[in-house]
Amino acid sequence: MSYDHIWREGTGTPLVLFHGTGSSKEDIVGLADHIAPGAPVLAMDGDVLEGPMRRFFKRTGEGVYDMGDLARATAKMAGWLDEAFATYGIRDAVGVGYSNGANILANMVLTGQGPIRRSVWLHPLIPFAWEADLAGHEILVTAGQRDPICPWLQTQALIAQLRASGAAVETALHPGGHELRMEEVEAVKGFLGVKAAA
Repeated sequence: MSYDHIWREGTGTPLVLFHGTGSSKEDIVGLADHIAPGAPVLAMDGDVLEGPMRRFFKRTGEGVYDMGDLARATAKMAGWLDEAFATYGIRDAVGVGYSNGANILANMVLTGQGPIRRSVWLHPLIPFAWEADLAGHEILVTAGQRDPICPWLQTQALIAQLRASGAAVETALHPGGHELRMEEVEAVKGFLGVKAAA
């Protein structure tokens, strides 16, 4: 397998976790412990370095993606996840990605690659045109209305296009920036069906 990763067995819905720029698989597993304690988790480190910071694909500037590398990374991740799901017996998993992790997760969904049909996009930024038939996909999008990295107008447009493309979309929005807030964590719990048991 071609990603340094963590696989932890558990009970309930499996989570596949994608960290943000400069973070790690250990950090995103820590988030999962708040969202769904005891759930099975699969988390991997991005394979791109931007200085000392790990990412899942290259960029040429803030909000400007290397589209060739995004295509490479998306295909690699999708193929690796197919293998990992078979190896570990993972079924009906929910993808959870934050920032850069949300973006590669989103691109897998938008390009029809990989095994994930339910996903959580925490502060995504999709600054390129896309078309997809997303019938059968369930997506939770969370965002800050003053996010300096993911502009609010782009997030609104993304949500509208996801719905127009047939996805069942839930949202959790707050008036802040790029930080992950507790109301977002609670929204993820609700999306996973964890809230009532918490």
